[in-house]
Amino acid sequence: MIQVIQYLLLRVWRNPPVPMRILILLGAILLYGTTGFVYFELSENPEVRWADGLWYTMVTMTTVGYGDFFPKTPGGRFLVGWPVMAFGIGLLGYALSVIAVTLVTVKSREIRGMSSFELKDHLVIFNFPGLAKVESILEELFLDPAFGNFTPVVLVDELLEELPAELQKRGLHYVRGNPVRDQTLTRADIDHARHAVILCRNPRDPASDTLNIAIVLAIEGRNRNTTTVVECVDPASEELFRKAGCDKIVCTSRFDAYFLSQELLNPGVQEVIGDLLSARGGQQIYFVKVSREASFGELAQVCREKQHLALGVSASGKIRLNVPEATVVRAGDSLITTGPSRIPML
Repeated sequence: MIQVIQYLLLRVWRNPPVPMRILILLGAILLYGTTGFVYFELSENPEVRWADGLWYTMVTMTTVGYGDFFPKTPGGRFLVGWPVMAFGIGLLGYALSVIAVTLVTVKSREIRGMSSFELKDHLVIFNFPGLAKVESILEELFLDPAFGNFTPVVLVDELLEELPAELQKRGLHYVRGNPVRDQTLTRADIDHARHAVILCRNPRDPASDTLNIAIVLAIEGRNRNTTTVVECVDPASEELFRKAGCDKIVCTSRFDAYFLSQELLNPGVQEVIGDLLSARGGQQIYFVKVSREASFGELAQVCREKQHLALGVSASGKIRLNVPEATVVRAGDSLITTGPSRIPML
């Protein structure tokens, strides 16, 4: 107890924080103005009350000046009115400047990635390969109702000095730090994140996979319930990502080869695939859960009624396209469909 008192005397009494200084000065001015107004004006106006003195002091400090109460005696005018006006306006300006500086500091810390966040069911994007790529990913996600326009997004990067203005307008949060360290993951609140997208810092450098594997291990060590989707440069690294516990892997170099070869053999395939993958319009590919056992033909008929085309079945991690109509689709499997919008469970 004695140590606590000594701490308060040394830290608080000798060097009080700015908010405490403002409150003390504000209380002193209100007390001085209220008591002074009542003391000098009570002889001229016997109906003056303490509440009237407090009201006069507050109105004078804020420079409002309603005029319903004003001093009539010389003492009330020069010994109370003048000091309250001078010191009140000065204190009010000082308080407003402190608030403005605090707000600017908080905003500056946030856009420079120095803040910590407490969120839930949010998306965490690791690494910043470029503004265009991040914006494209966010546009596609926000266009799908399954993700939602109000899902919080946190960007984690070690090299980005300041969050770009375009991402600030989208309401992104930014955490600057090593994405492998627990301190950085805690600031991004990875323990309560629903999704994590790990991008390649340099899509042309296979060494980016090494960093991404470390990030996956760090995430899985903290929260295995987070759905992790990682971008991979070298196809040989896919097995390492699976062993690390990554849920989905997108190997960009492998798809580049597919696009080039198919565009050569079937000109126009690139536009078709782009339409199926983009949520900006046209047709998209969806995986729709099946609630009860039925044949593929029955489910395909239901899809046609909803202006969807059934392409195949996803069961036990395997994709089968153009299956016979008699194929049995069990409860919990997913039907692969294409259509203008997402449909609920079949």
